[in-house]
Amino acid sequence: MEKLQYRLEVFEGPLDLLLALIAKNKIDIYDIPIAELLEQYMEQIDLMREENLDIASEFLEMAARLVHIKTVSLLPKREEEEDPRLELTGQLIEYQQCKLAAQRLAQQASFDSLVRPPAQLPADNEYKRIHQPKEILQALVSAWGRGKSLLPPKPESFSALVSRKIVSVASQAVFVLRRLWKGQPVTYGGLFVEKRDRSERVALFLAVLELIKSRRIRVEGEGPDSPVRLLKKPGTAQGGDVA
Repeated sequence: MEKLQYRLEVFEGPLDLLLALIAKNKIDIYDIPIAELLEQYMEQIDLMREENLDIASEFLEMAARLVHIKTVSLLPKREEEEDPRLELTGQLIEYQQCKLAAQRLAQQASFDSLVRPPAQLPADNEYKRIHQPKEILQALVSAWGRGKSLLPPKPESFSALVSRKIVSVASQAVFVLRRLWKGQPVTYGGLFVEKRDRSERVALFLAVLELIKSRRIRVEGEGPDSPVRLLKKPGTAQGGDVA
């Protein structure tokens, strides 16, 4: 097998040397034969030593890495284990792209030339990214949530604040006095039977407290289980203002 003749300074690192070996032998970078590549790589290391060239530690580290990958590839492989060559392949592809970009930049940049203003390039409005269905679903849900937050609130959102009828305490005080007008006692719970609206219940409760405070009605009931009864005090009118 023909050996590569080179000067050490041509290769900027072990990845550069590996790319040269891959290009020389026309090896598929996505399916690297590690055993063959390792053999040629070690031959180049031996050439460095024969020419009394200093071998950088990164070259020796790559040699150890290739030996490790070859050893792992010889062992029984489980289905869930990844190919040990994948990481090295990715680094080689990335390094290869960086070299191509550097060559293009080198053609455009020179200390002997003047820098020109940026060129006006036509805008590329075509969206070329390929999305997974899960990403599109997440974007839809996110956009849907932002769109809903910009919509005006529905009238039902204010129903608990503005659509409740206003019930005065005085009107409920009149209601209690009319129930007690004939002098018959009324149970406290019986007053709330017909009161379905929350505003009416609150106003009725406050009216009972106000009537007791002003001594227009009295409360009877003994023991925790006995019903609480309300009675009108003698001389109390059927309706009127509540102090």
